[in-house]
Amino acid sequence: MPTVDADHPPSKERSPRRRAAWGEPTANEPRWQARIAIIVSALLYLTLPSKYALGPIWLFPALEGAVLIVLLLGIPSRLGQRWARGVAVALIALIMLANNVSLVFLVQNIVQGGKITGRELLYSSIAIWLTNVIVFALWYWELDRGGPDARRLRNHPEPDFLFPQMVTPGCSIVGWTPVFLDYLYVAFTNATAFSPTDTMPLTPWAKMLMLVQSAVSLATVTLVAARAVNILS
Repeated sequence: MPTVDADHPPSKERSPRRRAAWGEPTANEPRWQARIAIIVSALLYLTLPSKYALGPIWLFPALEGAVLIVLLLGIPSRLGQRWARGVAVALIALIMLANNVSLVFLVQNIVQGGKITGRELLYSSIAIWLTNVIVFALWYWELDRGGPDARRLRNHPEPDFLFPQMVTPGCSIVGWTPVFLDYLYVAFTNATAFSPTDTMPLTPWAKMLMLVQSAVSLATVTLVAARAVNILS
């Protein structure tokens, strides 16, 4: 009869513990947090001066609202989960496009010496920075382990982010799994520290997304906010 090495248990014993460290399947993950974040991003966009918008200032918020209504009505879900996720990804990409265009216009105005007050520059940079946090929180939430729907499955993909609760299961409830607010925290800390803090990216796409977010946040803070402080002083 074969002996069992305590330090190296057979694969059949390792697999359940490994899955448990990733979080067990959950019931329907709350979506209202992400929907509120999308609405907040649209409101932040409306606070920007029209010269920093691509087209009419209401265009992107209106498009975001239309896509959000389609998601709320569940129309893509009737066509299949892949369609629903595709619409959600398109909505996040739309928010990201609008915010990045605003940042480009704002930096261009600074470089070309355009007329701008310190208050306008400071408020605009804050709106762009906060939207940057929201949009990457949405990316992390939508893409980690295949998205919120895939995370509910028992055979969900491997995690793209390593949360503290996953390596210290005794400090969290049984079956803990991240929700949107957890990804919002990851996005906020990455935007302020310009690097991961307590949650580590595991996959290449997660690392690249965090890299892009840090770059956008760094450009906003150094080129825009610093200039605003210089004007106000």
